[in-house]
Amino acid sequence: FVRQTEWSLQVMTQRALDAEKNVEKMKQEMFLLQEALESSKVENESLRAGQTTNLGAVKNNIDVALQNLNKIITGANWYIRQLTHGTESLHFVAEVLQSIGKISEVEAKKE
Repeated sequence: FVRQTEWSLQVMTQRALDAEKNVEKMKQEMFLLQEALESSKVENESLRAGQTTNLGAVKNNIDVALQNLNKIITGANWYIRQLTHGTESLHFVAEVLQSIGKISEVEAKKE
């Protein structure tokens, strides 16, 4: 039982680490999209100032940035749920290990 619990703990720890890596990746992608959005805002301001730019291209850039941002948000939410689930599982494993330790202490006192 202890080996199985240790194995579960290792698996959950790896899942949590993977989720953290993916969250970092999502943060980087969000940063890039924010830069693209800022660029689109500047381009939009240029249009308003009377400079000639292709309005269709600006709208397309904004649409693409928003679609990518929504994908990243969806992915980040999924990884956050996974991380939360992993944390709950780790708490459960810690409680089980703590109970095993208490049982071992009682057994040792009996002997």
